[in-house]
Amino acid sequence: MRQPDQGRRLPSGNRTPARWARVLRGSPATLTFVTLLWATGFVSGSVASGPTPSLLPHVAATPRSVPDHWWALLLSAFWERDLVGYIVGTLAVLLAGLPLERRLGSLKFASAALAGHVLGIVATLGFLAAARGLMGSWIRDLSGHFFLGPSALACAAAMAATAALSTLWRRRIRVVILAVLLLFAMYAGGVEDLVRLGAAAAGGLLGPVLQGRRPRFGRPAVSRHEARILVALLLTVAAIGPVVAGLAPHAVGPLSVLKFLFTNIQPVDPAALQASCSRPADLRDCAAAQLQLRAGAGGIFMAILPSFLLLLFADGLRRGRRFAWAGALLIQASLSLLAAVTIAGVLLPPPGPGLPSREGVGGIELSGYSHPLSLVLPMLLPVFLTVLLLAGRNLFPVRAPRGTYLRLARRVVIALVGLSVAYVGLGLLLAGGFTPAPGPLQLLADVPDRFLPLGFLVDRSPAFFPESTAAVVLYESIGVVFWAWTGALLLRTFLRPAHGRHSADEERARRILKSHGGGSLSWMTTWSGNSYWFSDSSFIAYRVRSGVAVALGPPVGPRADREAAFTEFARHCRFSGWTPCFYFVSESLRGLALSLGWGSVQVAQETVLRLDEVSFRGKKFQDIRTALNRAAKEGIRAEWTTFARAPIAVQAQIEAISEEWVADKKVPEMGFTLGSLDELDDPEVRCLLAIDADHTVHAVASWLPVYRNGYVVGWTLDFMRRRGDGFRASIDFLIASAALSLQDEGCEFMSLSGAPLARVPVASVAGGASAGTYGGGANADGGLDRMLDWLGAALEPVYGFRSLLAFKAKFKPDYEPMYLLYPDAAALPAIANAITRAYLPSINLGQSLTLMRGLLSRR
Repeated sequence: MRQPDQGRRLPSGNRTPARWARVLRGSPATLTFVTLLWATGFVSGSVASGPTPSLLPHVAATPRSVPDHWWALLLSAFWERDLVGYIVGTLAVLLAGLPLERRLGSLKFASAALAGHVLGIVATLGFLAAARGLMGSWIRDLSGHFFLGPSALACAAAMAATAALSTLWRRRIRVVILAVLLLFAMYAGGVEDLVRLGAAAAGGLLGPVLQGRRPRFGRPAVSRHEARILVALLLTVAAIGPVVAGLAPHAVGPLSVLKFLFTNIQPVDPAALQASCSRPADLRDCAAAQLQLRAGAGGIFMAILPSFLLLLFADGLRRGRRFAWAGALLIQASLSLLAAVTIAGVLLPPPGPGLPSREGVGGIELSGYSHPLSLVLPMLLPVFLTVLLLAGRNLFPVRAPRGTYLRLARRVVIALVGLSVAYVGLGLLLAGGFTPAPGPLQLLADVPDRFLPLGFLVDRSPAFFPESTAAVVLYESIGVVFWAWTGALLLRTFLRPAHGRHSADEERARRILKSHGGGSLSWMTTWSGNSYWFSDSSFIAYRVRSGVAVALGPPVGPRADREAAFTEFARHCRFSGWTPCFYFVSESLRGLALSLGWGSVQVAQETVLRLDEVSFRGKKFQDIRTALNRAAKEGIRAEWTTFARAPIAVQAQIEAISEEWVADKKVPEMGFTLGSLDELDDPEVRCLLAIDADHTVHAVASWLPVYRNGYVVGWTLDFMRRRGDGFRASIDFLIASAALSLQDEGCEFMSLSGAPLARVPVASVAGGASAGTYGGGANADGGLDRMLDWLGAALEPVYGFRSLLAFKAKFKPDYEPMYLLYPDAAALPAIANAITRAYLPSINLGQSLTLMRGLLSRR
């Protein structure tokens, strides 16, 4: 048998040159272009300072020159503005080409790069011509600009090459590229920014075509974890963009006006400043202008404070933190209110003569934004982000441990009081460094202003002005120190483990579950999103969807109290106006429900391994032994851990494996009884990794504890993900390894969980007469059984529940039916809708249509 790749064991110093040689040999188009770029530059003498005035119209793409010099559409990729441009352009081409050219193929890569470059310029020129009357001075400012360089070519090539990558990495690379390009196009707004964006869009469309398939449009399916990252990325762009526009000397992008909502730093004309300071009546305005003019590093930090806080909250959103969601929502809602006031001031006519026009509304100079549309549309961005955060509130359920933010508030208040006292005390010592010298009352009155962003102070004339170096440092540093300290404390709360984040009801449910135990799936009742009904000693976890209370599993608590809990919960639901139903319950509770006149239908099949009988010997376990033996030969081992204790590199691999699995789906990640990364991050949940000697994770499986009388007696399989290019039998290996390991630990059983809408024939379970008869029980609704059977078959291409159940059959488990209990057959359509919404709470219209199309197309 072939040995594992021995090259992995070579020292890095021996394999690095060979690896680089392979990379260079696989990138001939990239190296050829870099050679041509520098050759044309040296031959034409353009490397130092760009093309000569006589050459520029022939090689630079501009709205005026292209009609007469159409060849500039292509030649513009082979020249740059100066030496720095040549260096940066070369790095951009190498960064895109060396890792990606081999993926797409050299000829296709070069074709996509050149075609994308040309199409990006054409799209930009067409946009400038079409938007000339809509976007005011922005379009007029761009009409005299020109484009040179290979940056658009690199963007187009990179976007096209992603078509040859896996779904997850294709999406990630495209999102990052487009986010950066949109940032500069919308805020800086130069011609080169628009050309790069257009070239990237063209490359994204050309890539699939060159691969022989049609481009796909529409919203892709993303997991909750990936959705958080996308929201955080959008908020990051919205935070950085105004800073880019505020610091760029000639930012004219359509969203550049938003810098006034964030920074409000305006250039001060020295001549106007001198004239203002020469008039005694304008001394306060003179001092305010001097404050703007002298805003150093501290002043700039205070000016971009909203962006700084948004970046912190974006990191919290990426981690699913509820507090970060609330903070980001508060900032965006405040900016939306400020935007509404600004829009009203611009669009509404002044109420009387002598009042300020839109050129001076709120002290903001808006004369450069002449068209009302160029003001209204950008100001709607904070409103859009506010609506987005409200719509996605369920993506951020993670709460910090109890008391976290009380301690944060206490430390922030202590820092605020301490710095305020220090400012007043040091201000009195340095009073001679201010003009005029302030007294205690003036310094005390100025304290609030030291902690506010600079944009809030522009319309206020300062009572005194720092002159000496020590006074300037004191004046500017107080706010910086306070907000830096606050930001560090806030970031620390996001980095703290979220364990212990559960509400009081969740903690109470966990205590009951650990004390009295439950079924093999009862740990799912502790997952986020459930509501709880409690009796004296039992609880029921449920979710209300469209007037239906879907209880997950049987009542958890003392076995003698389960009948009473069942009837009391049903009474509670009727009192609340809900239709109750119990989902994923066993035969024992079904008997009670039938005695009370309820109906039932089998909705899943649980597979259970009795660990005292597990040996994996004999012909029927040949596949399992093969997986174990192959893993040993390839150096892959099974390693127990928890997600929180795993190294960061391992956590990142688990997340990437999970996101790759979700990215290949056409509908969203399911929840309710199917765990995701959120449920994996629990200290009570064990993870078993298939990991090799290079610390590459090939697969991961999570196991939920099953308690009885305070002790763990078994484990339930939940989360299973395998690396697409990893060890193919890794899941077989993990399940078999888990069974043998848990057997050694003395556990009684291991549940492979239940597969929704998948059942085995009675003949397969107990030697029944017919292979087509399902174990629905004597009182099962035959018509409903057939409908669920059809639905499970229709969903098989999307979610593969039946394939999953067939996969588990190789372990020769015991089969236990799982039922849905309902009080009235007339409520079944509403119950079906509620269960669907419990599994797919975030499904949108397009994804619903995709699902329905799959159902209707099945014969």
